[in-house]
Amino acid sequence: MTTTTDTPARAPLSLLLASQSPRRRRVLGWLGIPFSSTAVDTPEDLNSPLAARPWLLAESLAAEKAEAVRAQGLDSGSLTLCFDTVVVLDGSVLGKPRDVDDAWRMLRALSGRSHEVVTGVALLGPADDEPRTFSVTTDVQMKPLDDDAIESWMASGEFMGCAGAYNIEGQVAEVTEDACFLNVTGLPLCHVHAAMAGIPNIAGFSDLRAPVAVCDAALQRTCRLGPRVIAG
Repeated sequence: MTTTTDTPARAPLSLLLASQSPRRRRVLGWLGIPFSSTAVDTPEDLNSPLAARPWLLAESLAAEKAEAVRAQGLDSGSLTLCFDTVVVLDGSVLGKPRDVDDAWRMLRALSGRSHEVVTGVALLGPADDEPRTFSVTTDVQMKPLDDDAIESWMASGEFMGCAGAYNIEGQVAEVTEDACFLNVTGLPLCHVHAAMAGIPNIAGFSDLRAPVAVCDAALQRTCRLGPRVIAG
């Protein structure tokens, strides 16, 4: 008589967002799958030699967050998503403002100017030795801001938590329909969808939803980049 033993089913992979940003939590929900969130406190050294290559700096900062999540034992059984966003103006990297005066300096420098927003992304699965990283760069045009406009924006109280002291959802800047609006909010959702869909043997994300339609509806725009990213 032969006895067979069933192989235990692999537990579904859960999704962990290493950010407490309300915008990132809201946007990630557009993928249509459940996730949990946590926060990690890692230093952001914008004076690093990597600042000469802002995309590498953003990726490195995101990877450091993922490694901190693992070091603290917060990622068991999860695919961890981490992000770090910087603003690049005339080759100089701007992070979050240190204080109100620093925010005024940044906004005055950005007023009426084109600049780049770079978001570094890190994905760390349970079987990964190190994070998978990539970055997305978006060209942004800041609207002209006089002192009254800056005062009005800063009255929202959000500026201290934003790279470059602004949030594009505050209507102070704009991007074209060929650029990723969500990248400027700190989570390039279509690019994250494509990265997750490309991870081999991933379990637990069968309901992963292409986010283009829900993104367009929420933002009341028609993104031409998203479909190309999703299609690969």
